[in-house]
Amino acid sequence: MDSSEQKRKRKRLLRTSAAPATSYFLVLKPSHLFSVRSLLLYFSFFIFLFLLYYTVKIHSSVFRPVLVVSSLSLLSSSSDSVQDFGKLLSLPFEIEDRILLPDHVLLLVKNNGIVEKIQELDCVYRKSIVFEDRNIDGLEEMNVLSVDEYDEFRLVVRCPLPPVNYSAVVNLRRRGRKGVEDLGDENGLWRNNNQSVHNWENVAYTATLDGETAVVFVKGLNLRQKRESDPRQFSCHFGLGNWEAEGKFMLTTKAVTAAQEVVRCLLPQSIKKAPEKAQGIRVTVGVTPHVHARAHEHVVLPSVAKIFSLKSTKGSVKNHRKYELCVCTMVWNQGFALREWIMYHAWLGVERWFIYDNNSDDTIKEVIQELEQVNYNVTRHLWPWVKTQEAGFSHCALRAKDECNWVSFMDVDEFFYFPYSTAQHQAFRKVGYAGQNSLRALVANVSSSPRISEIRTTCHSFGPSGLTKQPPQGVTAGYTCRLQSPERHKSIIRPEALDTTLLNVVHHFRLKNGFKYLNLPQSTAVINHYKYQVWDVFKAKFYRRVATYVSDWQENHNEGSRDRAPGLGTEAIEPPNWSQQFCEVWDTGLRDFVLANLVDTSNGLLPWETSSSDQ
Repeated sequence: MDSSEQKRKRKRLLRTSAAPATSYFLVLKPSHLFSVRSLLLYFSFFIFLFLLYYTVKIHSSVFRPVLVVSSLSLLSSSSDSVQDFGKLLSLPFEIEDRILLPDHVLLLVKNNGIVEKIQELDCVYRKSIVFEDRNIDGLEEMNVLSVDEYDEFRLVVRCPLPPVNYSAVVNLRRRGRKGVEDLGDENGLWRNNNQSVHNWENVAYTATLDGETAVVFVKGLNLRQKRESDPRQFSCHFGLGNWEAEGKFMLTTKAVTAAQEVVRCLLPQSIKKAPEKAQGIRVTVGVTPHVHARAHEHVVLPSVAKIFSLKSTKGSVKNHRKYELCVCTMVWNQGFALREWIMYHAWLGVERWFIYDNNSDDTIKEVIQELEQVNYNVTRHLWPWVKTQEAGFSHCALRAKDECNWVSFMDVDEFFYFPYSTAQHQAFRKVGYAGQNSLRALVANVSSSPRISEIRTTCHSFGPSGLTKQPPQGVTAGYTCRLQSPERHKSIIRPEALDTTLLNVVHHFRLKNGFKYLNLPQSTAVINHYKYQVWDVFKAKFYRRVATYVSDWQENHNEGSRDRAPGLGTEAIEPPNWSQQFCEVWDTGLRDFVLANLVDTSNGLLPWETSSSDQ
């Protein structure tokens, strides 16, 4: 098959090649102008040129094929069509969508299985003003920030924010190397049929199937926190094409629930009968200001959300029992903290970890790979959506439902601790501590009460405890001074008992009618929350928040929030005497427990310490 550029080139070549024939025709004498011999000669020469063109390969050192993608009907997949054409040109990547986030531009790129090659690309920006002719001086290049696998078929490529006066419609260009030929336009840019950029504050960003419904995660609905909204003002739209460009979609259904950033949609009948066909279908939400609004007031939100399976990357659990206890967390640059957190809670009986990575650029991938190599059941799931911790936890609850009886939602600076200090716990008092797998045993015991579907545990917030550097043996052995009064709680839930809205406020979920929660007495178990660590660690936490509804600490409002450091204000400047703050009660219970029971007697190291040099 010839590309359109090749066809155009062929036409130019034919016109050029025809010129000698025209000259020959004009020099003939008038008496011979219309002779049979002249006509035969002219016709033979034309046939010769035509055959010559199709039998002789044409070489040009400057020829570069251009990928031109037409606007396709919604009923045919533009992705599949572009992929076939891409194979023809050996083009492995296509930019499907761009999202302008607060601190970078996120590109969703079709993944054809060659991740490493895209790491050789640069982000390319055009000036936002319109030029009559393309000019290389109107382009600006920056290094790609990172490349990551997002789902079964797409990569995430992060680019810096565009320079002033440059467009956020970022393209990619392979870095110039000998022996590497760029494909694309004359500037070597990868191209696609979607030259738009989405505003992060107004977009459907991910979706998944749940039974006979699709759960769509959406920014821009502005629904109230902790409240369910009337689903009648929302509609759901399923399609294969780019409805923003074409102004239409394929199938429409009703929303059945809506809360915060999550809308649950009925599936179209065709998908309900064959759920496997839903893979890769784009879905979005339509909004009507109120139930009785006119049709023209209905607005369909832009979307980068495609339905993909939430099955574990470790394979199906079809022939495996459900894990009794799993943990879900969301992290940003917490690779240094994972070993201690996972190894400690594995000792208490956690069997499975879901790590939602919120755009980390540290060593978290390597740390998780190392943990997997020594048989810790950990998987990392890229969650590139900023300020969406509640939504991410709802997503994780859906992911864990088929694998886990119970799921704990907690942060990597939070650790369960069993003091067992009352007379009711004589069995534990005799041995002086809670034994191995105590946390898993606790939830298994609660399972005998089928109506109890959430276990809430009180949190104690610890301070720097006089330290100015990170404790070498980890937070559990290093921080020993805390605030007297507890702050909040964290929950362990049964996924199948969650309300269909998936409504949560990070610390607990809404349950279905008929189910209830259990508050654990502090004498049974607490969570040590190492919230205010040494300044270097806390400063990074100050810089980046992952929660949806918690205001940035840098913003000058809601300064009374318990998510702020008391007295810190809105600037990441170390307060005087930081190391001595938040210290009201010396509590060495967990430190003593860890040092007494988890140290390897052969080398004196705790499980998460890698060598004696770490001490």
